[in-house]
Amino acid sequence: METKADIRKAMLARRNAIAVEDRIEMSLAMADAGEALDFVPGTVISGYMPIRSEPDLRPLMARLRERGARLCLPVVLDAETIAFRDFVREAAQVDTGFGTTGPGEGAEVLDPDIVLLPLSAFDGAGNRLGYGAGHYDRAIARLLARGRKPVLIGTAFSLQQVEHLPAEAHDVPLDFILTEGGLKPFAKPR
Repeated sequence: METKADIRKAMLARRNAIAVEDRIEMSLAMADAGEALDFVPGTVISGYMPIRSEPDLRPLMARLRERGARLCLPVVLDAETIAFRDFVREAAQVDTGFGTTGPGEGAEVLDPDIVLLPLSAFDGAGNRLGYGAGHYDRAIARLLARGRKPVLIGTAFSLQQVEHLPAEAHDVPLDFILTEGGLKPFAKPR
């Protein structure tokens, strides 16, 4: 049986093998597919700035902002914690840890209503395999402990789907997956 580390390594290698031009086109297709996301103006949506071979959500985030979303980005505060800082157009981006950039310390910390999550693999049941640091798992747990129930949308290329991922008690399943093929809900409600 494959371990999470084995699956992560294989799926990231598969994603890294996508040609840059194809990744750009697939990311733009994801922005088109993201138009199906239903939300009211003022909804706080967390995106992320791409690192390595991740989908580039900047075109999608621009469209969400045009539709009235209030955007935020994850910021690594320490080895255990991420926070979501208000992402306004005028604000300078700074190094925010884990190879990412985002709003600096002066930006307001927000609780997102919708979280767009990067991942290394996902399955048809809505299980998500991250990068192994557990940042999002802990952030989601903190939101849930405060009575928040954010909609969790995994963002990946379709080739990152696997047949089955091992899920542990702390793993919260995704509500949707957004790929270049569309925005798809998972049947199993949380």
